[in-house]
Amino acid sequence: MKIKFLTNLVILFIIIFSLLININYIQPETIKAKAPNNYSEILARAIIANQSTYVSSSYSETSKDGDLQGIVLSSFGDFTPTNGSTFVLLSTGIAGANPVTTNQENPGNERGTWFKNRYSKPFDSAVLEIKLQVPPFMNYLHYDYQFFSAEYPEYVDSIYNDKFEVTVYSPSRGTSKFVYDIYECYKGGNFELDSHDLIGTGFDIFAQSGNPGDVDIVDTTPRNPGADAGATVPAITQSGEIHPISPGEIITVTFSIIDVGDNQFDSAVLIDNLNFSGFAKADIIARKSVKDLNGGLCEPNDQLEYTITISNIGSANQKDDTEKNEFEDIIPENTTYVEGSATATYGTVEYDDVNNMIIWNGNILAQISLVIKFKVSVDPDCKHETVISNQGMIFWDDNGDGNNNAIKYTHDPSTGAHEPAQTIISVNIFEPPSNVTEDFSDDTPGYTATQTYLLRKWFNTTSSDGLSSFEVASAKYYDTIRSFKTKIRSITGNLYWYYYLSNLERDIKSWEIWFNCGNASDDADLYLTFKNTAQQEIAKIKFEYTQKGSNDLTDWLAQMYYYNPSTGWTRFTSGIYGNYLYDGWYKLKIERKDSNNINYYLYNSTNTIVGFKTAPKLNDTFSTLEKVVWSSTKNPVVCPIFFWDEHKIELI
Repeated sequence: MKIKFLTNLVILFIIIFSLLININYIQPETIKAKAPNNYSEILARAIIANQSTYVSSSYSETSKDGDLQGIVLSSFGDFTPTNGSTFVLLSTGIAGANPVTTNQENPGNERGTWFKNRYSKPFDSAVLEIKLQVPPFMNYLHYDYQFFSAEYPEYVDSIYNDKFEVTVYSPSRGTSKFVYDIYECYKGGNFELDSHDLIGTGFDIFAQSGNPGDVDIVDTTPRNPGADAGATVPAITQSGEIHPISPGEIITVTFSIIDVGDNQFDSAVLIDNLNFSGFAKADIIARKSVKDLNGGLCEPNDQLEYTITISNIGSANQKDDTEKNEFEDIIPENTTYVEGSATATYGTVEYDDVNNMIIWNGNILAQISLVIKFKVSVDPDCKHETVISNQGMIFWDDNGDGNNNAIKYTHDPSTGAHEPAQTIISVNIFEPPSNVTEDFSDDTPGYTATQTYLLRKWFNTTSSDGLSSFEVASAKYYDTIRSFKTKIRSITGNLYWYYYLSNLERDIKSWEIWFNCGNASDDADLYLTFKNTAQQEIAKIKFEYTQKGSNDLTDWLAQMYYYNPSTGWTRFTSGIYGNYLYDGWYKLKIERKDSNNINYYLYNSTNTIVGFKTAPKLNDTFSTLEKVVWSSTKNPVVCPIFFWDEHKIELI
């Protein structure tokens, strides 16, 4: 049974405090600026491409000692300056140090006490402001950046998405602001590096359990899976957003990194190459997705439609290179191009039958997206789990010399894959399973449960009506990540679990489930009636509470019964706890023995059989199950709660 035990929060944080004491860390080289006026000037001059444009600067951070959260470096692990010999690293903790520190007085560490929840917001921040004189004929401001975070991956798309902000104030053009946070960078396909790529940065940390999705003990021993930090692509390969400015004016540039929601784990940003340009330039981003037009799983003879979105987020048009295609996409193996299916929102798209690929040519307009679509047919002789994959290439002019010498690749952001990963879909020829399981892990607490197998629905539940509890329960209940909670009185009426086993092209052989039933303080019962497609009863189980002892709060204990058509309700004697079901986990299994009989099993928490019975069938073989009807004959003041988990159906 996959029952998950919750860790005490206090113990968890104590463990986290101690987990990095022995981490081996490579200290980056610190650069000393030449005769700066103040620390902010050291930082500013380390990233300004044209030093003559510097006017003034200021720097602030939440560290009480100051000058800890910003640092000038010549290297950070394997990452080096994109221009000149230095760059700046701003951090929500101590810049250049481990992102999860061991001394709780350091800023940005877990349970940090450095800032005492300053301004009622437990965030750490570092802000560098620079005033620059715009040179003649310059109209745009650029910069390079790389964003690192120990909040990744467990806090992506949460209230703890640390962020890097860039604001530029131009007297003539106004304020332009761009915010880069963990989620937006990840969703946009830019947050693609993990701990394996970050050796020597302090972000090369790995979850010892191999599950980085949880708060965990970490160290620097590489594991796959297990990477417990991440970063955007290297700054050398990307630029930040373009800010419009005007020649001759004095502009204010503000870089800030901010802990969001807490100060538990640190983030950092590498900033370099703050520069001006006189002319606009193109900046290309490409995305690709695929869908099966036949719906459901991809199968032989299905038609697939590919959608490629090419966006020019720059401020200049990408001009058509007459000597080279702007886009090429080879038709994937195991498929055939659907004649005449290639379309584009503008430009010229066509199928090159000689090279078996889609090509597109034309200008890629600034601040405009181009959408290309084409269809392929999956070859009829494809085998099960055949992988269909391909990737498009965009040829573009990244330096404004008129030649398409740079290449960008497409990727599918919905899969989490990033450049240069390919867009992938697998062929599935349906093969009925031998068993299916509902562990409620992908259901929403407080709502109904549903489960599919290869997109085929085989199970769902009805919902409670306010008089009962009949819903998915969250992790706080009985040490399991998800379970299904029932609390039913007679006034509730019947509630149902439905099965659609014909979708799996199989009949049922056995029905099993783990359950947890506690003691009670009142007379209560719970019935599970198994019915077939003709609404006939094929098996019945009853839990009945009886009083044993004198403590009115806890002396009502559950006993389990099965229905024998010859003898009626028969107590399930297990030999444990005097045949009572004390508070704890048990497993119930009902199995079709043959066409005339049913086997009943009871297991204890160690998955050991503690009871076994055979009884005649009721009205039909157990293999025709369609629903379980949940009901009660009593209205207790305090209704006992049952939790159900790891529901498994064995098929024949």
